[in-house]
Amino acid sequence: MKENLGHYSTSTMAFLLLALAAAAVVCSALPQGAPGPGSCPSLPASITYAANSKLPDPFQPVTGDRISSKSQWSCRKQEMSQLLQRYELGTMPPKPSSVTASYSGNSLKIDVSDGGKSTSFSVSIKLPSSGSAPYPAIIAYGAPSIPVPNTVATITYQNFDIGADNGRGQGKFYSLYGSDASAGAMIAWAWGVDRIIDALELTPDAKIDPKRVGVTGCSRNGKGAMVAGAFVDRIALAIPQEGGQGSAGCWRIADEIQKNGTKVETAHQIVNGDSWYSTQFPKYVDSIPTMPWDNHFMHSLYTDPPRGLIMIENTAIDYLGPTSNYHCSSASRMVFEALGIKDHIGLSQFSHSDHCGFHSEQQAPLTAFIEKFLLKKDTATGDFWKTDGKWAIDQSRWVDWKAPTLS
Repeated sequence: MKENLGHYSTSTMAFLLLALAAAAVVCSALPQGAPGPGSCPSLPASITYAANSKLPDPFQPVTGDRISSKSQWSCRKQEMSQLLQRYELGTMPPKPSSVTASYSGNSLKIDVSDGGKSTSFSVSIKLPSSGSAPYPAIIAYGAPSIPVPNTVATITYQNFDIGADNGRGQGKFYSLYGSDASAGAMIAWAWGVDRIIDALELTPDAKIDPKRVGVTGCSRNGKGAMVAGAFVDRIALAIPQEGGQGSAGCWRIADEIQKNGTKVETAHQIVNGDSWYSTQFPKYVDSIPTMPWDNHFMHSLYTDPPRGLIMIENTAIDYLGPTSNYHCSSASRMVFEALGIKDHIGLSQFSHSDHCGFHSEQQAPLTAFIEKFLLKKDTATGDFWKTDGKWAIDQSRWVDWKAPTLS
């Protein structure tokens, strides 16, 4: 995607130039044949995709041959990120020119400056009662709705202060980047998560290990946690809960099951009144089958670098689109398996009446993923793919491609 560099400050330009210089060093550490930073092709200005109600092939780039080796995946991952930003979510800005932080009591204050503008926000940190510092932590949108073990810290993040839940262009993100920024609240919230990790790296007194940080949220915040983990590579584990479509689910499948009479959240519905998505997304919500992406691409962003993703969903609420959640995430699982990291993705989908409640059957997968990705234990997670849904499981209805054997 092209960026208008005129919007960025001199200090931000300097940061970008330094990053490019550092990338030259990183290239020497990449696997032989892997593309170096900056060597991946840009998205074409215009993309034509033949209408298809089935999910796009994640192994087929917009241009060129289908992926055949793991060394090609990094560029495809970058391309999928660009597609999601262009069509659905809006642009994730680069790191601001200045981030500083201070820690007092249980409050971490984060000051951000860029382009001659400044803003600040704070998060609260609850340290665990067991274990030793520096501790792993879970960033909770609003408040945690999953049981957090006593070996993991909780960072409470008031994400609506960064991007308003209702009211486009409002919040501290937009005070820096303008009320007309293309990014919806989902990207604004993810940007805030990125700044929290910046702050943790700057403040060892907070006693948090910034390399062992997870993120969680439920409902709209479940969507937010999914987006944050996808776009913030420093997140070690994402635990989106009951986010439904835009989280575990795919827009194409939601449209199809709505045609059969199920009342489910769709792309067309979600852009009416909510400010979560890009200013561009409303242009495409009535022609989803012509889009060269769907949300299984977002799950696939977790593969490079490889990180953990455990989706906690609920089959009792039709509006969450349980069928879509299962089949969409199953398509993503094919990507993880092709890359040899099938144990990095899990789905736990059980029926219970209370939205954002927690079913006892979901404790085992949650514990396993936290132990593996935050506590760094040698824990098996590859078998956690379960649903109590009564629908027919038919992946061929939604997928007309096969995962290649990657060399």
